[in-house]
Amino acid sequence: MRRIWGDGDMVLLVFAGSAAEFALNRAVDWLFFTGKLPADPIGRLFSTAGYAQGIVFADAATAARTLARIRAVHQAVERERGEQIPDWAHRDVLYMLIDYSERAHETFARPLTPDERHELYDVFRRVGTGLGIPDLPPTYAEWSIDRERHLRRDLVHGGGTGALYDQYRKHLGPWRYHLLLWLQSILTPEHVRVLLRLERAAWLRPLVRLYPVLVRAGLRSIIQRLLMPSAHLPAIRALDHLQAGPSRAARLAGA
Repeated sequence: MRRIWGDGDMVLLVFAGSAAEFALNRAVDWLFFTGKLPADPIGRLFSTAGYAQGIVFADAATAARTLARIRAVHQAVERERGEQIPDWAHRDVLYMLIDYSERAHETFARPLTPDERHELYDVFRRVGTGLGIPDLPPTYAEWSIDRERHLRRDLVHGGGTGALYDQYRKHLGPWRYHLLLWLQSILTPEHVRVLLRLERAAWLRPLVRLYPVLVRAGLRSIIQRLLMPSAHLPAIRALDHLQAGPSRAARLAGA
């Protein structure tokens, strides 16, 4: 868990995939109620990553306080709207973070071992319990079944989908936006690709595999300046929670 969420490159992949599912979720109207994610999708990525890392790398007491703050934010939004965020919507968000954490590690390094999958799920399940999310499956195997059930039931291509993708394009610019679409096409489950009508960019996967080699060659900073808006570079580099220098994805790939 810390290996994935302490590596800025993997965290960016987690959120690239999650951005696709956010746009399809039947509860996407909650994002538009606050307006924060549609108004600043990149900024919200970094604030959400900060919350997640604040849980993963903190001691138990600090992590509990962070979870309490997240619950308080959700409750404030619910009071303002006069409705409750559905339990299934909370599970959807937790489930996508689990799934794309695993997919990010596989994309940059290697597939997780069975023990690592269980560890990843166990940590996220405890996070979900701390957030008060009910009915979480007790095991990774049962979660895998429930994950597929949620994908089929809770995703739809609607008005919010196009609105969010318009914001992604606006904030990323045309060529970075297309890079996002290509990454999503190799990261997301088949059902998500079909709903978004993403053409699989199979040619991109070997290039992504090449990235850790370029990082070990000392080119990471140059690549980041090319691929990401300059205003967000400090936040991107702050995502490397475990170490300075080459990303852990590069170290894993070279191991």
